[in-house]
Amino acid sequence: MTLLARPDPARNRSGRDHVRSGPAPASTEPVPAGRWRLLRDGRPVPDWAVGAALLAPVVLVGGWLVAGALQPASYSPMRQTMSVLAGHSGTDRWVMTAALLLVGGCQIATGAGLTGVGMPARILLILTGLSTLGIAATPEPATGPTSRHLAFAVSCVVTTAVWPVFVARRAPARSWILGVYGCATVTLVFAVLSCWLLIAARDGSGDLGLVERLTSAVQSLFPFVVALALRQTARNTGHQRQRGPRAFPDTGRHLPRQADGQFLAAGERSGTGVWSRR
Repeated sequence: MTLLARPDPARNRSGRDHVRSGPAPASTEPVPAGRWRLLRDGRPVPDWAVGAALLAPVVLVGGWLVAGALQPASYSPMRQTMSVLAGHSGTDRWVMTAALLLVGGCQIATGAGLTGVGMPARILLILTGLSTLGIAATPEPATGPTSRHLAFAVSCVVTTAVWPVFVARRAPARSWILGVYGCATVTLVFAVLSCWLLIAARDGSGDLGLVERLTSAVQSLFPFVVALALRQTARNTGHQRQRGPRAFPDTGRHLPRQADGQFLAAGERSGTGVWSRR
């Protein structure tokens, strides 16, 4: 006598025809909603660090524009540097001095807040801020820059130029600017600008002021770009983690993701050993 096979209710509910046998691992507990919210909202760069990174180039450019407007007609921003604005021969030199002090403080704060990059990169940015403070603390005399002033200026240029090397991520980065090739490109641009500045300062070129302002503005803007890229990377990662657990629309139960890309069916979580393909 032939017996009719009883349909498997678990298989019918799954709505899948292709199944395979195998051991059923332990059930995966869904991640609490509060934890996913923390992952989604967590950012490697706090808001105050992003604000400090943005404030540094704004204050730097605004400082030399305001200080330059207060100088006599004999002052030429194309030929003379920002150190002249903060030096003993400058008119209302406190404007540029205050700007340099604020820029140095912003650089230190940015280095402390860029938790998304390695510690060497953060320390190097803090050293850049200390060098900027040193420039402000050693004003240029009317006879010319002192050795200490030049040491702080060269240190600021060098540390800023090599900083992108320490920012680069060897692991695949979601933002091109954080990857090896992106940081290498930025480093090359910074190196060209720094060499141009050093050559113009050595030869006393007539465009020394222009070169200094261009180099300083471009280099001081890069930490802000890195901060934004880190924020965007964290936001994308949080969204992907949030979409990790899947749930049935009718039961709200989560499907544990397996290593081979398959999911345990809703009616087969009791250890029957039957798996449905995704």
